[in-house]
Amino acid sequence: MPMDAVARFLTALSPEHREEVARRPADEQEQLAAAWEAELARDDLDTLDELSPAAAESEAARRIVGGTAPESE
Repeated sequence: MPMDAVARFLTALSPEHREEVARRPADEQEQLAAAWEAELARDDLDTLDELSPAAAESEAARRIVGGTAPESE
């Protein structure tokens, strides 16, 4: 996964979570970024994404780091 996805993921995080995730190994950061991109693709964020892409990215990042992402179907 390109590092730009990790950078975008880190940008979408709150400052506290950003610092925490930035301290993790690169491979773990890449896994979290991949999960974040999958979360962004979920249908339940479509409306929010249409209204505010940045808000949808932040919500998806919060779900991934907070462990509240819905299970894949």
